[in-house]
Amino acid sequence: MGRESRQAALDQAGLVHPRPGAVTAELFSSGGTFFLPADKVQVKYEMLRAVAVDGETIVAAARCHGYSRAEYYLVQAAFGLRGMAGLVDERRGRRGPTKLHGEIAAYLRDAPAERSGDELAKEVLARFGVSLHRRTAERARKR
Repeated sequence: MGRESRQAALDQAGLVHPRPGAVTAELFSSGGTFFLPADKVQVKYEMLRAVAVDGETIVAAARCHGYSRAEYYLVQAAFGLRGMAGLVDERRGRRGPTKLHGEIAAYLRDAPAERSGDELAKEVLARFGVSLHRRTAERARKR
C-alpha cells in the first residue's frame, strides 16, 4: 500500500494522528515507508513499546510521539484493558436512544402514521411508564 492510499484509508477511518508534525521519534523520521507519523494507532503502539521495551521515560516517549504524559497514561490504560483495540479511539457521546428498548420501539413503529409524536409520547408514558420527547417518538417511528 502506498503512502497516499494509506493516508486516504486513515482519513476515511478517522485514524489520523491529531499532530503528525509533532512526531519526532526516530522510527518515524528515518524516511522509511512503514512508519507513518499520521497513523495514530501505529504511533500509540510505538509510544508504548518505546517505554516497555526500549526503556524510554514516559515523558520522553510521549513527547517524541506527539502526545502529553497524561495522554500516554490514557493510551496505556486503554491498551491494558482492550489490547490493540484499545488503541483505536472510541466514538464519543451516546450510542443511540437510551429509553427505546425493543417493545417501545416496536409499538412506535406499528403506530398509525396519522398519530402525532406528541400523542405517541403520551401513550408510551401511560402504557410503559417511560417519558419520551415527541421528536424521539417521531424518529423512532421512521426507523
